Amino acid sequence: MTSQTTADKADKAPEPVSAPTPAKGLRGHPWLTLFSVAIGVMMVALDGTIVAIANPAIQADLGATFAEVQWITNGYFLALAVSLITAGKLGDRFGHRQTYLIGVVGFAAASGAIGLSDTIPLVVTFRVLQGLFGALLMPAALGLLRASFPAEKLNMAIGIWGMVIGASTAGGPILGGLLVEHVSWQSVFFINVPVGVLAVALGLFILRDHRAENAPRSFDILGIALLSAAMFCLVWALIKAPEWGWGDGLTWTFIAASVLSFVLFAAWESKVKEPLIPLGLFRSVALSAGVVLMVLMAIAFMGGLFFVTFYLQNVHGMSPVDSGLHLLPLTGMMIVGSPLAGAMITKTGPRIPLAGGMLLTAAAMYGMSTLEAGTGSGLMSLWFALLGLGLAPVMVGATEVIVGNAPMELSGVAGGLQQAAMQIGGSLGTAVLGAVMASKVDSDLADNWAKAKLPPLSPADLDKAAEAVQVGIAPVPPKAPPSVADQITSVTHDTFMSGMGMACLVATGVAVVAVFVAFLAKRGTNAEAGAGAVHI
Repeated sequence: MTSQTTADKADKAPEPVSAPTPAKGLRGHPWLTLFSVAIGVMMVALDGTIVAIANPAIQADLGATFAEVQWITNGYFLALAVSLITAGKLGDRFGHRQTYLIGVVGFAAASGAIGLSDTIPLVVTFRVLQGLFGALLMPAALGLLRASFPAEKLNMAIGIWGMVIGASTAGGPILGGLLVEHVSWQSVFFINVPVGVLAVALGLFILRDHRAENAPRSFDILGIALLSAAMFCLVWALIKAPEWGWGDGLTWTFIAASVLSFVLFAAWESKVKEPLIPLGLFRSVALSAGVVLMVLMAIAFMGGLFFVTFYLQNVHGMSPVDSGLHLLPLTGMMIVGSPLAGAMITKTGPRIPLAGGMLLTAAAMYGMSTLEAGTGSGLMSLWFALLGLGLAPVMVGATEVIVGNAPMELSGVAGGLQQAAMQIGGSLGTAVLGAVMASKVDSDLADNWAKAKLPPLSPADLDKAAEAVQVGIAPVPPKAPPSVADQITSVTHDTFMSGMGMACLVATGVAVVAVFVAFLAKRGTNAEAGAGAVHI
């Protein structure tokens, strides 16, 4: 097949990735491609955590409950998780460039709509749309990198790509703090509009489409429905369990529906001609280990970060900017660690960096479980820096393991798997650790309240107080004497810290399990498949 040397031809007839055609000019240049897609990826990763800093302001401005605040985060993660693999299939079928650009436009538009929303239901609705469009661009970006870089430079490219995701994820609270404190919580979303315009402009001039010769030609509609139902039922059950109760029949009905949907999905995928996820992919132990690692890492990271922002703002009384700055060690270590991890993985393979990264993550989460209401900035910074250092090789290494062990014609699906694993883990982390926090607060608050010899509360008032304590807010009555207010604040902080400590211990256990999973990983065997598409 002859090379396509002009932008017009590249747009009209994407070339198969097996054709060794060098890039001429801007169009299709590997490093410029990386720069271009990094802008769009940055928006999606940033919005995963930037809202964490804005949550207290949104809660106060719109009168949201703790459960509604969780849905601002979980709705976004859930939409991403449900649709990422389908979006990856769309990229494999119609081309990653077009899919990426549509995702950027939709993501920026949904972000602007959130900023204009004045009720929680509208915010959650547009957050879901934001997640759906984000799902289009994330695996497409990874597919473009896979097709543009030769095998010997793919790890470094993924390292930089991982650095962008990691830095954006960890840097979200800092940028969010500046915007919330000096502008408004709405500006957290409005900022995506100009960034989206820039990403589209760069994409139109720089990105070249690549498609494998044996790319899929049909869609697995039933598979999409079954997988979406399975993941939705699972996360919905986890989120609602604290309200319904873990022993409630409704909770277990949704869990059972999730398990049944997963079983039916697996049965259908083994029969359909062009499945959404070819089950043969999971014959690769390394690829399966990479997916599990992404889930476990995200449970520990995203779940823990959800409570840290409330700890810094509501317990320590920091402003949004100060709380973001206190997370700077986490951001800095991820920025430094990701490219270094890419280089290390190229030389040594992924097992040792992955296992070491999860071990550091476990140590950091254990350290965070020992934090107290009066812990100083130095000790906090130590644990945050250790967390960033541990997360960097996991984000880079697990991505290389998943994408490198998948065939080129499934690069979009592999990218979708990688991102879906991370988003599912984030959603599960927030839900599971949120449930741990709520359970611990419910069990401790009444006793702590009584030991402080505070006026007894009715069951209804105790439930309302527990809801406030779960986010570190002291339920002080308007006319309470200063001495009583101080006692209530002390009880609130002690109870919140016991809940957060228990949640971090659970996250520590998750990270320890991931250390053993890491030893099943190995270097990607199919990384060379996309190497010939574009030469540097």
